[in-house]
Amino acid sequence: MTDKYTQFVSRGLGKDIARKLGLPQPVVLRRHTPGQPLVEGPVLVQGAGQGADNLAAALLSWNLDVRRHAVPREKLAAIVLVLDELARPEDLEKPVLSAAASLRDLAPNARVVTVSRSAADAADPAAAAARQGVDGLLRSLAKELRAGATGNGVLLAAGAGTTSPSTLGALRFLLSGRSAFVDGQFLTVSSDAGRPPVDVEKPLAGKVAVVTGAARGIGAAIARTLYRDGAALIVVDIPGAGDHLASVANEVHGTALQLDISREDAGQRIIDHAVERHGRLDIVVHNAGITRDKLLANMDQGRWNSVIAVNIAAQLRINEALLASEHFRNSPRIVSVASTSGIAGNRGQTNYAASKGGVIGMVRATAPLIAAHGGSINAVAPGFIETAMTAMIPFATREVARRLNSLQQGGQPGDVAEAIAFLASDAAGGISGGVLRVCGQNLVGA
Repeated sequence: MTDKYTQFVSRGLGKDIARKLGLPQPVVLRRHTPGQPLVEGPVLVQGAGQGADNLAAALLSWNLDVRRHAVPREKLAAIVLVLDELARPEDLEKPVLSAAASLRDLAPNARVVTVSRSAADAADPAAAAARQGVDGLLRSLAKELRAGATGNGVLLAAGAGTTSPSTLGALRFLLSGRSAFVDGQFLTVSSDAGRPPVDVEKPLAGKVAVVTGAARGIGAAIARTLYRDGAALIVVDIPGAGDHLASVANEVHGTALQLDISREDAGQRIIDHAVERHGRLDIVVHNAGITRDKLLANMDQGRWNSVIAVNIAAQLRINEALLASEHFRNSPRIVSVASTSGIAGNRGQTNYAASKGGVIGMVRATAPLIAAHGGSINAVAPGFIETAMTAMIPFATREVARRLNSLQQGGQPGDVAEAIAFLASDAAGGISGGVLRVCGQNLVGA
């Protein structure tokens, strides 16, 4: 799916016209291509204390061009603002205003990442205020950045440090082109679990992954991305999508399982298929979902029940089977596709929003259960993504939906897939029970 407006205003005459008329000027986002550098230019690490020093040393070990002090008018690829030692709101002033002086030196598609501690873990009101202040600061800053630059944060729980495996994993993801459509969001690192990849280009090497709803759109993109990252794939969809499913399976050199996930035995069917082909299962991505939109006043039983059955009840049953299986024990990962509708709501989608809100609640409650097996579970909540479904939205409505985010454009299915691939990796082992929005910082909702 293409956004011809973005292409038109990104260069030449179209760019000049858009500027003169004051029209939105989204830029072509930097997205991950295998073999490309993590960032293209210097990375400024701001912040005092041992945590900042340790993090700067870790980035140096990645062969990045790290600066601890800004050089005036030097173009920066990223600013990492380390705020892990905040004790009072007044402590924000020095590091934040120091970083502010460098914002005009950010290159196109640059990254700003804060690393701070969770306010929920602070017993002292002043410390909690300072930590929560980072939330408002970062989300506001993300809305001020231009030219494809994004602002995101890493929140450290009590058991995590600035160089914990998942802190560095989250930082690598947020600095890279893999996070192109993630803006104004936080990833919470809750523990020291996880480990860095042996090969950063193949972080899922040796893993066996299942993707439901994989025949088309976002599901197919997820399968392609997990395959690119080294996973062996089992793709699942309903029998009616068999031809498309077989095509995706062939593309990713995986196997196809035609299955209605709302069946009572769907979880066991998935496990049996994985064990028969691979001897085990490591990653499950719950992508399958349906919409049956209607105003609640006009909602009938069939529309309500079908959405709940596929979008959340099926996931709950499959997860119960997974958690009970001895074949799902190797640092298992579950990633569910939620939606910004489940966070902010959407007119005509009460059934869909209830199911996707349910996904978020399920993920939160399942995290301690899967932690017993060294695993993790998270959700990814897409915003406006360019798919065949959104292409059917009337032109004017679609254009408004596309531009109502900080990046002024729709995301690509691959953007959702990149976030899922990261959360499915061992580098994200210390991140569990959370929700990552892939919405370009949609201006509607939390």
